[in-house]
Parts: sequence; C-alpha cells; structure tokens
Amino acid sequence: MEPKDAQTITNEMHTHMKKEGSPPKNWYVGITSDIENRLFGDHNVPKKDHWRIHRKAFTSNDARAVEKAFLDYGCDGGAGGGDDTATFVYAYLKASVTNP
Repeated sequence: MEPKDAQTITNEMHTHMKKEGSPPKNWYVGITSDIENRLFGDHNVPKKDHWRIHRKAFTSNDARAVEKAFLDYGCDGGAGGGDDTATFVYAYLKASVTNP
C-alpha cells in the first residue's frame, strides 16, 4: 500500500463513511503500525462484508492528524495510541462482533 498525505487520507475516509451513512459516533478510528493485527485481531473486524477502511500515511504525525480530525468529527476512539511507527490510519463501523 502506497503512503498518502493526511488530507488525501481524510478525504478518502470521509467519503467512505458518508457512503455507508451512519453518524460518526458509530465509527471507531485509530492508528497502528500493524494493521492486520490491530484491525482484524484486536478489534475483531470481519474481513468480509463489513464497513472498514485503512490507509497508510507518510509519517506517524500524518496518521495522528487524520485520527484527530475524525475524533473531532465525532468518531469513537482515543488519541495517543501507537508510536513513531504507527503510520496506518483505520476506521470501522462498530458492531456487536467488533471490539472497541
């Protein structure tokens, strides 16, 4: 996955969320360095037939900027996670099978 700048990621994620139609509070957003483990392991997000999106940012600061924008928008999640290698930003629609 090619890295993208914060504004491009924000736009792509926002478009995806709007397409689904739920309010921001129904979405969880976060950052990580290991997208497979975090999204599909820790959060138990289904790999098929579930609304989710992830993008790779150029830097962890870019990833944090995107995360903050969505937390300010009203998405669930918590700032301050990850480390300097956390360049993936992800969001998923919360459901009974997912773990926040």
